[in-house]
Amino acid sequence: MKKLFMIISAVLCNLLGCTAQQQKFESIDTEAFEQVISDTSVVRLDVRTIDEYSSGHIANAVNIDVTKDDFEARATSLLPKDKTIAVYCRSGRRSKKAAGILVENGYKVIELNNGITGWINAGKETVR
Repeated sequence: MKKLFMIISAVLCNLLGCTAQQQKFESIDTEAFEQVISDTSVVRLDVRTIDEYSSGHIANAVNIDVTKDDFEARATSLLPKDKTIAVYCRSGRRSKKAAGILVENGYKVIELNNGITGWINAGKETVR
């Protein structure tokens, strides 16, 4: 039911011209994301699968797979609400979904709009 709601919401947003600003999270480019996460109080969140995360991720990132049914429960139990959450995935699609879920739960979220693919293409460091 939740997936159907998200699909309907996405279709309506496309028809009505919704933007990331209206979704209450900021979607930013690689350079701006790097600047945001340079603040050590910002929580870095990788929402890819464990295999993707293991192949390389941004240093100090927490991994919670957004495709798992328990994403919302795990995220709300593990992530502090008093900190900004900087979320990313491979290309930006899953992180936008995760950002929406987090915002609905009262988090302040910054999202990497081109994912770790854009991060790597910009020559930024990853760790294993």
